[in-house]
Amino acid sequence: MGPGEGVRGDGTAAAGAAAPATLRRRVVAEVIEYYFDFLYLAFFLVAFAWYRRLILAEFNIPYLNYGLPLIEAAVLAKVIMIGDMVPMGHGFQRRPLIIPTLFRSVLFSFYVLIFALIEHTVTGLLHGKGWMAGILEIESTGRDELVAKSIIVFAAFVPFFAFKELEKVLGKDRLRSLFWRNPHAASEGESRAS
Repeated sequence: MGPGEGVRGDGTAAAGAAAPATLRRRVVAEVIEYYFDFLYLAFFLVAFAWYRRLILAEFNIPYLNYGLPLIEAAVLAKVIMIGDMVPMGHGFQRRPLIIPTLFRSVLFSFYVLIFALIEHTVTGLLHGKGWMAGILEIESTGRDELVAKSIIVFAAFVPFFAFKELEKVLGKDRLRSLFWRNPHAASEGESRAS
């Protein structure tokens, strides 16, 4: 090892090796978080796409935009991750959890609405009709659909962000342990130890 290589502020090589390990753990945790956010969002957005497809099939109108909800879920999951890194709503820290939950649900529902507007605009461009064609499509026929999608997405976001707010209070490990494992087994073990 050359001078200064792998040595941190405390002068030990172990501290230099710990930093990449900590960074690696953090990256893995962020990727897992992104994956779960993506799966949750994809589930609801794909379900809405199928709902839309089935309604349109009643009127013999084809619907082929099956990939767009997955792209939308990927983008929104990344936006949510960035939103989690950039503390939003510091004023809500001492409020009941319902306040930041509803705030984030409304905020990210608005992001979904913006994404839908961009989607219609890009569709107009891809069909050679120009970007205004997408806007006009929304104005003439898609406005009710956008409102319906916004309501459904908001309803899906409330439990999603409630879970995230609970993670902040209880800690990710504890909340996930309560959710994914038998909570009664953990409380029985704690009562025996007392």
